[in-house]
Amino acid sequence: MARKQNDDLLIEDELAAAFLNDDDLSQSQVPQAPVMDDADVAEDDFPGQLAVDVYETTERLVVKARTAGVNKEELDVSISDGILTISGTLSSGDDTDAINWHIQECYWGEFSRTLALPVAVKEDEVEAVLKDGVLTISFTKVKQEQAKKIQVL
Repeated sequence: MARKQNDDLLIEDELAAAFLNDDDLSQSQVPQAPVMDDADVAEDDFPGQLAVDVYETTERLVVKARTAGVNKEELDVSISDGILTISGTLSSGDDTDAINWHIQECYWGEFSRTLALPVAVKEDEVEAVLKDGVLTISFTKVKQEQAKKIQVL
């Protein structure tokens, strides 16, 4: 069956629904992709969003991001007041000779992600390592004192 041009919006909805579980989405709530004319939004207006994993160990807070194809010189990682920002550029290489694209699914260009860290960390005790296309940023957590009981007189 031939697909119409607007059927791509339906495909995006189907993909989004495939990754949601019953707790996230009831039968009556189907995600709707916004209908936008190409003239409404320029491609360069929004950098790509970087997906991250954030987890804790006993002593550390760890942020991991898949950054395959990005050189460490093209990454900018910063933290200020518990807000972590990772940004950079993913270059596709030399495709200037391309005259007709058949499929273009990979994101190329600028990306950025800013997130508030879920626990207090020592911002001066951080390690960032780029290995095998994965950026791992590890912070030492600030030890939180247990609440002390106050006797009421």
